[in-house]
Amino acid sequence: MSFLGKGESPMLIDKFQRVHDYLRISVTDRCNLRCRYCMPEEGLPFLEPAHYLSFDEITEVVTVAAKLGVRRLRITGGEPLVRPNLEKLVGRLSAIPGIDDIALTTNGIYLAQRAQALKEAGITRVNISLDSLQPERFAKITRGGDLSRVLEALERSYEVGFDPVKLNVVLMKGFNEDEIDDFLRLSIERNVTVRFIEYMPIGHEGEDWKASYLPLETVLERCRINGWEPVKLSQEIKGNGPAENYQIPGAKGAFGLIHPVSDHFCQSCNRLRLTADGNLKPCLYWEDEFNVKKALGDEGQLTELFLRALDAKPETHEMAKALQGEEKSHNPTLRRMSQIGG
Repeated sequence: MSFLGKGESPMLIDKFQRVHDYLRISVTDRCNLRCRYCMPEEGLPFLEPAHYLSFDEITEVVTVAAKLGVRRLRITGGEPLVRPNLEKLVGRLSAIPGIDDIALTTNGIYLAQRAQALKEAGITRVNISLDSLQPERFAKITRGGDLSRVLEALERSYEVGFDPVKLNVVLMKGFNEDEIDDFLRLSIERNVTVRFIEYMPIGHEGEDWKASYLPLETVLERCRINGWEPVKLSQEIKGNGPAENYQIPGAKGAFGLIHPVSDHFCQSCNRLRLTADGNLKPCLYWEDEFNVKKALGDEGQLTELFLRALDAKPETHEMAKALQGEEKSHNPTLRRMSQIGG
């Protein structure tokens, strides 16, 4: 691991020469939905709000991160919009010198009513989780979610000027693979980036996950079947993500493939994660965590924690080994995605 300065722009560079300029911040482990691939129907043991990092503490951590070269943030959960007064935090983070971009990942249920306030506070773009375009199926997958509210959030996102607007679609065998064509058509008709995401074994690697896993080659195969010849985009669609982006000729929007299992993108990983309870995670999949709470109030100790987290980051996450049942080099996390930050 090394901490290198280049002029006035210091950078966090790990031992594999990956530059880290992106921090994902979970503000809560709670969610107003119970998606079948994310958590059990009764939910998970949630943290008491007193255990969350406060807005003051998050701001302190991000201020140090910005001095180390972090330029881009993403606010996540759980569902981040269940955290009261989130706009106030966004406003504070956007005022930190060096922070250039703040994005939000949300299930969209509360977004329409708060989109304007979030935009004014400093959110520049949104990713909306949407795994089905069929109301009954959406309600089944989310255990009670209202599709109309998510679609309203999508329209409102255009109105307030979030750019780009992305939809996150976790593909699952037996759940929604028959809607691939519908999502692709949406990318043709609307200025939206539909991002198909492989189902990951985060906190659960059992047979249920393996049975539901679907490689994203399926999406390109559906394009071929429909006579679409998508063009791979050479430029990244604005954001921090690892998607391979494509556009169907004549389409208003685009689609992306995020395939952490079948073809990992670890060589270009630029992110660290901060959990709602104050743990820096170098890698989504492995169990390594570094709690910032004891270092709060000491910029030197917070800096050291970032460096330690960077030093612990392995070259790859080895999710493919989970699919094959092979032995792994590190211990996978036992936390579910909502407990880390989606």
